[in-house]
Amino acid sequence: MDTFLIILNVVVMLILLGVLFWMQKKHISFTKRVFTGLGIGVVYGVILQLIYSSGSDIITKSVDWFNLAGSGYVRLLQMVVIPLIMVSIISAIMNLKGKQNLGKMSLSIIAILLITTAIAASVSIVTSLSFNLTSIEIEGGDRELAQGQRMEERLVDVKDQTIPQQVLEFIPSNPFADMTGERRTSTLAVVIFSAFIGVAVLGLDRKKPQQAETFRGMVNAVYAVVMRIVTLVLRLTPYGILALITKVTATTNPDEILKLIKFVIASYVALFVMFIIHLIIIALFGFNPITYVKKVLPTLVFAFTSRSSAAAIPLNVETQTKKLGVSDGIANLSASFGATIGQNGCAGIYPAMLAVMIAPTVGIDPLSWDFIITLILVVMISSFGVAGVGGGATFASLIVLSTMNLPVALAGLLISVEPLIDMGRTALNVNGSMTSGLVSSKLLKENDQDTFSNPTPDLDGAAQA
Repeated sequence: MDTFLIILNVVVMLILLGVLFWMQKKHISFTKRVFTGLGIGVVYGVILQLIYSSGSDIITKSVDWFNLAGSGYVRLLQMVVIPLIMVSIISAIMNLKGKQNLGKMSLSIIAILLITTAIAASVSIVTSLSFNLTSIEIEGGDRELAQGQRMEERLVDVKDQTIPQQVLEFIPSNPFADMTGERRTSTLAVVIFSAFIGVAVLGLDRKKPQQAETFRGMVNAVYAVVMRIVTLVLRLTPYGILALITKVTATTNPDEILKLIKFVIASYVALFVMFIIHLIIIALFGFNPITYVKKVLPTLVFAFTSRSSAAAIPLNVETQTKKLGVSDGIANLSASFGATIGQNGCAGIYPAMLAVMIAPTVGIDPLSWDFIITLILVVMISSFGVAGVGGGATFASLIVLSTMNLPVALAGLLISVEPLIDMGRTALNVNGSMTSGLVSSKLLKENDQDTFSNPTPDLDGAAQA
């Protein structure tokens, strides 16, 4: 009987995927298909939840089949992340007028990411105090205590590192190993390696122009192929979102959420306030925030469902260049930096909220200005090198809590709602990187206002062109 129900659930998923395919054949816009996938995925997940309950073996095995579409799509995006970063950054830099432009671009993007991370930490502190959050109110079971123990064990790998040692981790000693994602700073290391290649081509222009031109031709050819692959993968977004959101809604335990509902609400209030601040920053630089939201929504929906800033890099770059009018160089740098530096949600909101919650357990007054200022500075510094995949917020909180001499194990009490909150955090991370790219393009006068103002091009139409 169980096997029959599992097959039935999979057949229903195939029918829903078929609906999205039919919409694509009818040339219904990409954005509408994304939101259709999101909507029917939520409804289907809730139905499965009501029929079987989240912990049932039937849902577990059904979701295992759903992962072929959901996790498979995320894997395809991860497949193109490193090639896209490399060829995009190399291509962008070797076409710059000079090295100074690269420095300005990088400094502008990183500065905006760090400033917004500091603002995010401040928002989180105010929200935590407003909701009177404290870890004393949270009761932990065996699962939460085990998670706390694992966090303490993981901390052993990083707590003895000084800031200079952490900075050294960004420098690639073996770029080919970093291309496999071996380290938590691998993405940033690939960015640095690619930047060196681009700068080397600029130097080669003066000494061996013929070889430089030959290399440019090779990179341009590879870039065209990689971008074609990216376009093909991105066209699968509605299908991936449908499967991913179905999995989330079907497997999330509502009882565990209700136990920590106060923390969940406070987290999303902080995330929403920070998102509004992003829009205010965008408006201050002369962009229409409503137009911006309409253009970035599909990217944010994917980030929300996938919980991976790194996997969102291809869609992030595509959105910035094709919809927001950001230059290729700035778009690729901001998307790549934003996946590892200054993540507003994972490195800003979450660690600051945990610190404020945990501080009273060791006799620290979270209202103390010394504590607040120190916490904001620590959050900014620790935001370097946060992994752009699920679990990055945990790593960031490890560094922040240990630096502030707060008990790390208490953070394990929130494991039951971690996936739910991580969805919002990831969306904010990606929005922060796009904000940094758009603002930097304005500051450096490399933004195409006509592209930003024009109606959003459909992805399928662009692919066919």
